[in-house]
Amino acid sequence: MPLENRLELKLAQKLILTPQLQQALKLLQLPQLELTQALSQELMENPFLEEVIEAEAGEKSEETPPESTDLIGDAEAPLDKMLDKMFGFGVDEYFDERGSDGRDLGYFTPGAETPPPIEQTLTRQPDLTDHLLWQLRFADAQEEVKGIAEIIIANLDDDGYLRASIEEIAELGSARLETVNKALRLIHGFDPPGVGARDVSECLLIQIRQLGLEGSIVERIVKDCLDDLEKKRYHNIAKRLDVSLDDVLSAVKVIEGLEPRPGRNFFHSVTNYIVPDVYFIKTEDGYNIVLNDEGIPRLGLSNYYRRLLSNKALLSPEERQFLNERLKSAIWLLKSLDQRNSTIYRVAESILKFQREFFDKGIEFLRPLNLRDVALDLGMHESTISRVTSNKYVQCPHGIFSFRFFFSTAIKGDRGSVSSTSVKDIIRKIITEEDASRPLSDSELVKMLKARSIVVARRTIAKYRTELKIPPQNRRKKATVKEVTL
Repeated sequence: MPLENRLELKLAQKLILTPQLQQALKLLQLPQLELTQALSQELMENPFLEEVIEAEAGEKSEETPPESTDLIGDAEAPLDKMLDKMFGFGVDEYFDERGSDGRDLGYFTPGAETPPPIEQTLTRQPDLTDHLLWQLRFADAQEEVKGIAEIIIANLDDDGYLRASIEEIAELGSARLETVNKALRLIHGFDPPGVGARDVSECLLIQIRQLGLEGSIVERIVKDCLDDLEKKRYHNIAKRLDVSLDDVLSAVKVIEGLEPRPGRNFFHSVTNYIVPDVYFIKTEDGYNIVLNDEGIPRLGLSNYYRRLLSNKALLSPEERQFLNERLKSAIWLLKSLDQRNSTIYRVAESILKFQREFFDKGIEFLRPLNLRDVALDLGMHESTISRVTSNKYVQCPHGIFSFRFFFSTAIKGDRGSVSSTSVKDIIRKIITEEDASRPLSDSELVKMLKARSIVVARRTIAKYRTELKIPPQNRRKKATVKEVTL
């Protein structure tokens, strides 16, 4: 078939998201804190936007003061002329007066003492690396060993474990294996006990040696029966070590007092506080829905730039085009904010209608709900509901919940469908109230739920238990420990 060039005309329908529509969708899915940051950024970039202060908004009149009108005509006047018209003095007089009384003008003066950078005034809590390096400085060891010890400390994870091999450390420090082993033994003697271990067994053995329990049943269990200990098979341990069950239980009590994660107390995580986007306030007549606008800047259009744009004599074509684009962007942003608030309010209102029993009685009355139900109720698309409910939170009399908390799958029961979230809460309460010495199995949980007219499979129980971070039956069992002196 010969190759040829030709022109073809085709008709096609495409959905193209304009920059304005993309901005509206972005604002719709932003939570409260991120919305505040986005609006603050827009305030800095768009001259047509200004923050409206409520206390001053009522005092401002629609009439423009004569002084403002005069300044608009002098928009291109030099600074000296504008200061003279506004305050009665020029630029030179202003800076002379500032410098005469010794006030700081913000400039660097040679020879003057300057304050330290802000980075040097901040404080932070010492982490595990700082704590170990501080001990290393006072350790009695050769400089070569200390150098390798620094490399080992730099390769510890947040739990205090060494994840690199001895060979890798030797290659990084260009040292012999013997030197690396000396440095590792040095770190094993540091605080916290167990730091620098390569696995849980070694971590526990380091702590056991520091307690002076070498050769005891505690050490033998950690060395030879760690798998049985994890699964709480105490009878197997007693049989394997040829000791009594009471001795095993006493040793287990000592092991439970050891720290499997030595670096835990030195790990400082950042706490992210949840700020609710919507409040459900209970009243005598029902519930009031209040959108949280605390901290969000109230935006308005700048009258100064609007009047400046209407004065054609002051602006070049390029400046006029720029201001026109900024004005359209500001108007669209304000409309998008209003649309966002309206959509969030309507979605919250729909959730309140579907989940009224939950707000009145509690989590056990949470009903199954999906995005499609709310979308059909509001006449919106499911993707819009998904954006609204993403990363947003609701505060109600029962606490703070994510919007997605109210959406859950249905589990069929003898008395109708039940929310999977309610089933998880029932499982959690049952396990919390169980006998620790005889924990319930998944099969027993199935029977207990069936007695409540909730029919679920055993594998579903296991799935929900995993999601709730509840260990299986053998790991929840707590044996009765008889106090015996080792």
